[in-house]
Amino acid sequence: MRASGAGPYAGGIPAPTRLAVVSWALYDLANTVFSMNIVSLYFSLWVVNVMGGTDAMYGNAAALSMLLMVFTAPALGALSDQAGRRKPFLLVSTLACVTLTALLGLGGLSVSLVVFILANYMFQAGLIFYDALLPSVSTPENRGRVGGFGVGLGYLGSFLGVGTGLLLLERIGYVGVFRVSALLFLVFAVPCFLFVTERRPAGRFSLSPATIAGAFGQIRRTLPRARRYPGLVRFLVGRFLYTDPANTIIVFMGIYVTNEIGFSEGQAQRLLLLAIVGAVAGGLGWGWLADRIGPRRTLLAVLCLWIGILAAAVAIAVLHLPGGLFWPVALLAGAALGGLWAADRPFMLHLTPPAQLGEFYGLYSMVGRFAAVVGPFTWGFVVDTLGWGRPAAVAVLLLFMVAALFVIRGVDDGRRA
Repeated sequence: MRASGAGPYAGGIPAPTRLAVVSWALYDLANTVFSMNIVSLYFSLWVVNVMGGTDAMYGNAAALSMLLMVFTAPALGALSDQAGRRKPFLLVSTLACVTLTALLGLGGLSVSLVVFILANYMFQAGLIFYDALLPSVSTPENRGRVGGFGVGLGYLGSFLGVGTGLLLLERIGYVGVFRVSALLFLVFAVPCFLFVTERRPAGRFSLSPATIAGAFGQIRRTLPRARRYPGLVRFLVGRFLYTDPANTIIVFMGIYVTNEIGFSEGQAQRLLLLAIVGAVAGGLGWGWLADRIGPRRTLLAVLCLWIGILAAAVAIAVLHLPGGLFWPVALLAGAALGGLWAADRPFMLHLTPPAQLGEFYGLYSMVGRFAAVVGPFTWGFVVDTLGWGRPAAVAVLLLFMVAALFVIRGVDDGRRA
């Protein structure tokens, strides 16, 4: 079975099988269990509502893990380029993240925050190698649909994660949910390692001090090289501006709807399930649209939707509108989140030379991670240091999204030579 059509592509390489496509997408499902249960919902609620922590404590821990990624992401991508392989690096980061996730809750709040920093770092590192596997399971003609399929199936991981917590939280507690989340991540990641095929590099690769030094040396050449490719640097600036609010909403969504909108934890879980339904549909629908009208126009439409969603989130809290209005907002937010990644990855592939895919995906990841440093830190600063409250923090995110819209409008997504 073939993902799209049959026969070779890209210089005689066999077209990826449907089994490879589904296995790759299942990894998206697996890591989204971690993203939803640990980053977005249950761990953040455990920190703030169970252990008595603050928004700033959790936000700073998330920001620190991303700061570590900022300084190392291009080197990790460069290492995978030198190796000519992504899967071995993905395997190591996945096993490390799963193990650390299973240890959350041991040793109290401070120890768990440190473990969370390391687990989130490994999760984010895995995304570099996972995103760079997209060309191994797609052709240039169906890349948007395959990426959108990954996003859509990935958000089923959110549905699975939240649903598991909804069923088991009262029985096994938050720490038990952390263990189950680690197990689900591991189980659904396995097919990617078994059925996704990469071309084997011609030479042998060994991880040595010289190799690592060479990867960090490559970082110094990455930014000057990025300027050679039209629109790439501007796209990365825009990506920083729209991933900042998107990542921050993911981190603080559970806290916002329970402590500002007035939802119970059970209502918050059901609200997130509704958002996930929107994200599944959004990932598939926006991915199809990206293939039809191009990733640039698709991304611009998604950003406009985000602006409306964030404005509504502020208005509901500030104007004391009925909390029930947040249900359609959550559904649209899910669709917009799925659309963001469904358009974002193909757009990056339009702008990136294939020979430096891992290196530039490291830069792409670094930009997103730097945004994830700024976002949670800004949220904690606005909420706890300035004392302006959570609606003001969402308003700041809205300004970031508006700026992103104007930056991305200036990037062309036409085919490069």
